[in-house]
Amino acid sequence: MGVEIDKKTRMTRQRRVILEEIRKINNHPAADEIYERVRKRLPRISLGTVYRNLDVLCELGEIQRLELSGAMKRYDGVAKKHYHIRCVCCGRVDDAPIAPLNELEDDLYGTTVYEIIGHNLEFTGLCPQCAIARHQRQAAS
Repeated sequence: MGVEIDKKTRMTRQRRVILEEIRKINNHPAADEIYERVRKRLPRISLGTVYRNLDVLCELGEIQRLELSGAMKRYDGVAKKHYHIRCVCCGRVDDAPIAPLNELEDDLYGTTVYEIIGHNLEFTGLCPQCAIARHQRQAAS
């Protein structure tokens, strides 16, 4: 787990439970789904507390906040840089099985006045269930 820096960023019981719940599932949950899972263990926790702690866990580098186009904000318990693929039909998000393309940032370095701090790459497509449903609809018409 991350280093406990000060009172604001120490690993409180609430943060630890939120982090444990995010890391238990691999479906890139939204804050309300995390809240429902955490509430089973901490019945008195509020949605606002979950949101604030998600922000702190992101700042600590324990989790990632995913801001994918066309989708609600989701969270990923894997803090290591990686890409995602999103179903344009149902919104399902999975990890894309490719290594980060760090050479993109290297190629851009020195060719712009911007200080490059990272990049986002999102793949879109149809998840297996939506692809089957689409093919069935096409076959029926």
